[in-house]
Amino acid sequence: MTDWDLLLTDARIATMRSDSPGFGVVEDGAIAILDGALAWLGPQTELPGKTAAVTRSVAGQWITPALIDCHTHLVFGGDRSAEFEQRLQGASYEDIARSGGGILATVKATRQTASDALFESAMRRVRMLEADGVATVEIKSGYGLDIDSEIKMLEVARRIGTSSSLTVRTTLLAAHTVPPEFIDDADAYVDLICSQLLPLVAAKKLADAVDAYCEKIAFNADQVAKVFGCAQSFGIPVKLHADQLSDSGGASLAASFGALSADHLEYTSPSGVKAMASAGTVAVLLPGAFLTLNETQRPPVDELRQQNVPIAIATDCNPGTSPLCSVREAMALASRLFRLTPQECLAGATREAAIALGLGEDRGTLETGKRADLAIWDIDHPRDLSYWLGSPSLAGLLIAGRDVSLP
Repeated sequence: MTDWDLLLTDARIATMRSDSPGFGVVEDGAIAILDGALAWLGPQTELPGKTAAVTRSVAGQWITPALIDCHTHLVFGGDRSAEFEQRLQGASYEDIARSGGGILATVKATRQTASDALFESAMRRVRMLEADGVATVEIKSGYGLDIDSEIKMLEVARRIGTSSSLTVRTTLLAAHTVPPEFIDDADAYVDLICSQLLPLVAAKKLADAVDAYCEKIAFNADQVAKVFGCAQSFGIPVKLHADQLSDSGGASLAASFGALSADHLEYTSPSGVKAMASAGTVAVLLPGAFLTLNETQRPPVDELRQQNVPIAIATDCNPGTSPLCSVREAMALASRLFRLTPQECLAGATREAAIALGLGEDRGTLETGKRADLAIWDIDHPRDLSYWLGSPSLAGLLIAGRDVSLP
């Protein structure tokens, strides 16, 4: 009888533990896995005298926690590449949104697309993320904006979770923008979310979190607060698209509800950063959207560092403002556009991203007892994950200890 299911040897390990300096490196290390969890990790010279059903040398390759994409809009219908051309010709995101494009264009297409078609198109993007070293992904609704379509999106996201190797966390983003049916009465739409949609989502257990878009082209602070209060009455945690296009006080609002995360944050004020620090709210930076929208005001990274706010990085994969299906590329963009260090980038796509999804106790670092989600990389150093652009370097992926893509 063996003690472990799998023993990986001859590894260079970046544990990404917050109590270890730098990347938390273990040279000439080994990792033991039992029942999908990390059973032992350390230098090979300290290996206990135990046996494994399978022992495999990774021949000096690097092992990190598998990547986590903590902000995506992977399920959608239609295509908005024409808007990219419009923006290059001078139209702003707000101009496009107010003329019937933007989110509402995707809403129309998503409502008209059957569940199976939504699932198949989303799975193509899921496979791209998996090939990039991702083991956990968050998927938002928000392109339905009516009861049936929002439920449809969340059910497709749940189906992805049962049909793929990835862990899928679902987020209800019904308060994404005001739908056409309520264009002159946003308050009435918020009432519908709170009185009808949220109770149904809670009863069906379709959402792990509730999100909203607090911005002048979407919902104001009072409307978001009503949605968040309703979510919390059902015991569902919240997160917020905050301060992307203006300082709407979104970061402070998110913090006041103890939000898991506040995302975007380009215009967040120092007081908003302090509020996030006090609440333990993670800052999720989305460089794909920053790049695509040709923004110039960067998130307040220095203030976030000074206040010790955890900084996560995600793709924001969506059809309009972040056509990005690579966390690796998001890391590379964050290093160049936001001046994050390679260590911050890898932590942002592992440890801090896990916290942003409420999963920090279970994954995001390599330490005994945590889920065995591991990425194996053919690189010289973990900083290469942020340095190289468009270079496939994933050598293997284990999810809950199970071989997903090892050759």
